[in-house]
Amino acid sequence: MTSTAPKTLQGKDADQQPADWQQRLRRFGYAPRPVIGLRERLVPPYTRPSERLWPVFGIPPAVVNPLLRTAAWGGPLLVALVAGVLRFWNLGSPKAVIFDETYYAKDAWALINQGYEGSWPKDIDKSILRDPSSVPIPTDPGYVVHPPVGKWVIGIGEQLFGFTPFGWRFMVAVLGTLSVLMLCRIGRRLFRSTFLGCLAGALLAVDGLHFVMSRTALLDLVLMFFVLAAFGALVVDRDWARRRLAAALPVDEDGVLRPDATVAETLRLGWRPWRLTAGLMLGLAAATKWNGLYVMAAFGLLTVLWDAGARRTAGAVQPYRAVLKKDLVPAFVSTVPVAIATYIASWTGWIVTDKGYFRDWAGTAGKGGSFTWLPDWLRSLWHYETEVYQFHVNLTSGHTYQSNPWSWIVLGRPVSYYYESPSAGVGGCPSDAADKCASEVLALGTPLLWWAACFAIAYILWRWLFRRDWRAGAIACGIAAGWVPWFFYQERTIFLFYAVVFVPFLCLAVAMMLGAILGPPGSDERRRAIGAIGAGVLVLLIIWNFIYFHPLYTGTPIPVEDWRNRMWLDTWV
Repeated sequence: MTSTAPKTLQGKDADQQPADWQQRLRRFGYAPRPVIGLRERLVPPYTRPSERLWPVFGIPPAVVNPLLRTAAWGGPLLVALVAGVLRFWNLGSPKAVIFDETYYAKDAWALINQGYEGSWPKDIDKSILRDPSSVPIPTDPGYVVHPPVGKWVIGIGEQLFGFTPFGWRFMVAVLGTLSVLMLCRIGRRLFRSTFLGCLAGALLAVDGLHFVMSRTALLDLVLMFFVLAAFGALVVDRDWARRRLAAALPVDEDGVLRPDATVAETLRLGWRPWRLTAGLMLGLAAATKWNGLYVMAAFGLLTVLWDAGARRTAGAVQPYRAVLKKDLVPAFVSTVPVAIATYIASWTGWIVTDKGYFRDWAGTAGKGGSFTWLPDWLRSLWHYETEVYQFHVNLTSGHTYQSNPWSWIVLGRPVSYYYESPSAGVGGCPSDAADKCASEVLALGTPLLWWAACFAIAYILWRWLFRRDWRAGAIACGIAAGWVPWFFYQERTIFLFYAVVFVPFLCLAVAMMLGAILGPPGSDERRRAIGAIGAGVLVLLIIWNFIYFHPLYTGTPIPVEDWRNRMWLDTWV
């Protein structure tokens, strides 16, 4: 018996059936995207909690919409308030120059007062802690190996509150708190969920590494702040560009938005202030530490791919050609020149003085050559940068706390910033302690959060590869930009605390995984209940884990036996 092929199959047009490759990939978890309207694909709406939730809490329907509008900022601000209290509480303790504060706190003080870093005498830290007003700022230039923006930031706090531990940690704590607020808002926009955005921010608030770095005058937290700000600006720019495309597309007689190849391939998106903001933030990141350059390259590629995806969704037949013609040059001009100009401007203090290290090189040892037509200050700055580059690539001397980037994600070798062992009844050690106490500041991420992030990374990679979820790809890009470059320098002396740059993206990955555990929209009550229990237990365990390790993050004296109980891995000692 023969018959013609039916036009439809199970209620769908034949040409809407999954392709053969999609059918084959289903065994690996691939699922085709559900059919969604074009407007919603370009500018997805924010999710709303289930209507069944409000009667449970006794909230009348008339209050729901104002409550949701308030929660969009109220939730992130509340999370940031908690993070700020944690970070500023007893910020001046320990009253010591811990780890690399011995470089950056002093360089920042010199920079904010005279425009360039000085050459400090050895063993000056005790005099600074005893009476900073009696310590003169050295006028001889000091050789430094990092750009000045992070030290300018630290110096602002010293200018406000003095040359003290609280002063040099103040601005870092401010940026640490603001980064929690930013992550809440970025997560909200990324996931279209206020709850998941606040969850990502809350996870960052209780991460031990981010917490310690927010209370220590080092450069890496400042770098993390600018990287996260650049990412947030690009996410906003993505939404802005897609709204612009949606507004230009035609609408049929039923009011339905329709794709149009001509519009999608020829529309110029015009002035994009958020992309310029990203260029500024990336310039400040590179002007804090040079690994910001890798982030700039990764984010630049990411935003170009986003533009291609937007034009394809809008109907472009050749989206990459359209991006090449309409978007690539404006994207480059909005970021790279802006970042370069920002980087050079950050050296203004060194440029306007005649005493900075290598400041007069072009007029002395660098006389002659092929580039004498350039300003002397620019030639001297270029020479300085080449010398610093040689220092970094040849930095292979061993260090007790150095680690390989492969071990970072499992917290293989944290860095001890400070350690004292006061006797019972001395320096905050309980008088009834059987032995001495341990007072340590350990740059250690909250273990359960980081170990959960191992699974979250696998989840977002799967989600990106098999579900083509752009959010997972964006998070993966943020992690890779902060982590992968260090694998090319494994012979260098590098440390786990460099990983703070991608900690916010780990928190986004865990929040996305928790959202999947909670269940997709439309799940029944049983699925939601099981998911809520599983996700809630994991979050509570992470919070407990942070509280348990809190003494090791703050230098709080605890009996040695309690300290040993917290050394879960031998490599933590």
